[in-house]
Amino acid sequence: MKTASSILKRPLVTEKGTMLKEKGNKVIFSVAKDANKIEIKKAVEELFGVHVEDVRTMNIKGKTKRWGFRHFERSDWKKAIVTLKAGETIEFYEGV
Repeated sequence: MKTASSILKRPLVTEKGTMLKEKGNKVIFSVAKDANKIEIKKAVEELFGVHVEDVRTMNIKGKTKRWGFRHFERSDWKKAIVTLKAGETIEFYEGV
């Protein structure tokens, strides 16, 4: 059984994420690769006490990097864009 904290790894605070939060009441999370939309929705509602309208997920392929002559690949990961109901917010950085 997965817990809500094991499904949601961390919030992604980027320029695009900030714009989505202001305009569309959306929040972006890095989530477990094996988590589905229903589990992500329940985890966000449980941890933050908000109502979720929609969840969009995407698998991000890890970038290939080089260090000297060695080539390696970063890990693949999964991103979720969560749309909250109107009037509800999640505050990650208050007073910054």
